[in-house]
Amino acid sequence: MDYKILDNGRIYSKGYAMLSKDAKFTPFEFSRHAIGDNDILIKILYAGICHSDVHTAKSEWGSTIYPCVPGHEIAGEVIAVGKNVSKFKVGDYAGVGCMVNSCGECEACKQSQEQFCENGKTIYTYNCKDIFHNNEITYGGYSNNIVVSEKFAVCVPKDAPLEKVAPLLCAGITTYSPLKFSKIKEGSYVGVAGFGGLGMMAVKYAVKLGAKVSVFARNENKKSDALAMGVSSFYTSTDKDVVKERFDLIISTIPTPYDPSVYLDLLKFGGEFAVVGLPPVEHKIGIQINTLIHKAGKRVYGSLIGGIAETQEMLDFSLKNKIYPETELITPQEIDKAYENLTSGKAKFRYVIDMRKE
Repeated sequence: MDYKILDNGRIYSKGYAMLSKDAKFTPFEFSRHAIGDNDILIKILYAGICHSDVHTAKSEWGSTIYPCVPGHEIAGEVIAVGKNVSKFKVGDYAGVGCMVNSCGECEACKQSQEQFCENGKTIYTYNCKDIFHNNEITYGGYSNNIVVSEKFAVCVPKDAPLEKVAPLLCAGITTYSPLKFSKIKEGSYVGVAGFGGLGMMAVKYAVKLGAKVSVFARNENKKSDALAMGVSSFYTSTDKDVVKERFDLIISTIPTPYDPSVYLDLLKFGGEFAVVGLPPVEHKIGIQINTLIHKAGKRVYGSLIGGIAETQEMLDFSLKNKIYPETELITPQEIDKAYENLTSGKAKFRYVIDMRKE
């Protein structure tokens, strides 16, 4: 048996945690709730590192609960199932993204928009009080296993490249969802602001959907990568006299301070600006009301992730079209270095932790 059940029925787990915002990652032993009738136990094989992990681990968004075990890009093997589980069997591959439960009763949940649970009961994969399990704190994918309701796990084919599937559970759905929401199709003009892990996925999806895609980046370090992915234009400026295209949609994946209003001038009338990147909370980034009024006829919206049904759709679309993130495998002992590279801009694309090498 690949797991250990404690005397109280809980599942023994071990992973890597931040004990404070200024700490380094350290080995951490803990336990997860017992496998319920509708739950599955996943042996985690790969865990992607999202910039959200960095923000949370370093308490840059506030309210981090320590010890903190980040990770909401999880791929692994099902090693146990509850008696009522029908979606998975032992030996299947499964993925877990940014959330692990919700009320299931409100209109948002009924429409598989669980991330917007109207009763405020969305349970995130880590750094969250799980009201469905005695308010225990959730711990994420930088660990050896996870117990989750089968409703909040996605099916992964056995022949899928798991190390590339893991980042899709956040970076994939985060960028796929606004493209679908804004009805991007062949001939649409799409701009992608920021060209890291999220931006790269936005480009790949938009190109596959037939859009003409431009990238806005802070330097030209990744220009050749962008052009190789089918990008039409690569800009290090948002000057409307330099940027000749006008866009149906601009997706901002930028996780650092910037002025979002400059992108509104680059939208077509009726164009949309979707925000998916989230800078640290101490930087009060916004758009003035009078700016919105004078740039009327354009829409600004935020997009979180996507519901479970859309996440499965995204994964199926990605696998069918071989759309994967550019990844670099690391060991758990290299997490701190990966964080350093992410915050300094040295990271090229997506780090994925090989949890088999714990």
